[in-house]
Amino acid sequence: MQSADLIGFFKRSPIFASLDEDELKKIAGLATPRHFKKGEFIILEGDTPPSFSIIQEGRVKVFKQSSSGKDFTVGVFHRGDTFGEIAVFDGKPCSASTQAMDEATILTIPREEFLSFVAQNPTIAIKIIGIIGERVKSAHDRLRDLTSDRVEQRLTKILLMLSSKCGPSLPFTKQEIADMTGTSMETAIRVMSRLKNSGIIHSTRGKTVILDEDKLQLLSSGPPLV
Repeated sequence: MQSADLIGFFKRSPIFASLDEDELKKIAGLATPRHFKKGEFIILEGDTPPSFSIIQEGRVKVFKQSSSGKDFTVGVFHRGDTFGEIAVFDGKPCSASTQAMDEATILTIPREEFLSFVAQNPTIAIKIIGIIGERVKSAHDRLRDLTSDRVEQRLTKILLMLSSKCGPSLPFTKQEIADMTGTSMETAIRVMSRLKNSGIIHSTRGKTVILDEDKLQLLSSGPPLV
């Protein structure tokens, strides 16, 4: 990415958009692109990330693995999103792993240089804290749903959440949706088949399209499909 394009990328970021031209040039000059193949790990749980990371292209997932070896996807992030911010600020090991879901390019800024830049531009820290707060609230909501909702409700809520970010056409496999829902792929397939037969979604290999969001909203809090 050329320097002007990189500056434009940071200018469109909700975290860095308020910076002036000189500050944008400085942050762009600190960033180095790293390329990851689909399935490649970016951060492993227990690692202390040496740099601040922002997604330039592609998708990544943040997940934890249970003692039984089952993955639970904490979040899926896209172009312009950041991840691993808490570990960058407190210098402690990450509590989850991060993996590329497809070909991804990550812009990295060395931790000490990023913290120095933030010290000179404290509004960035405030915006990052706001993002972390939203993610913590979302994580709490999902943990509550795991203990109180039927699988069908959890899955419909995940589809609605993904739709709010990606639009009605969702580029996720059934396994990825199952990992976000906290259930097995077999159960996810069974529930999604019922949704498909009811004309609420259409699913093909690696893609799900929401056809009737209103019905999906009703199912997320109402009675199960019969």
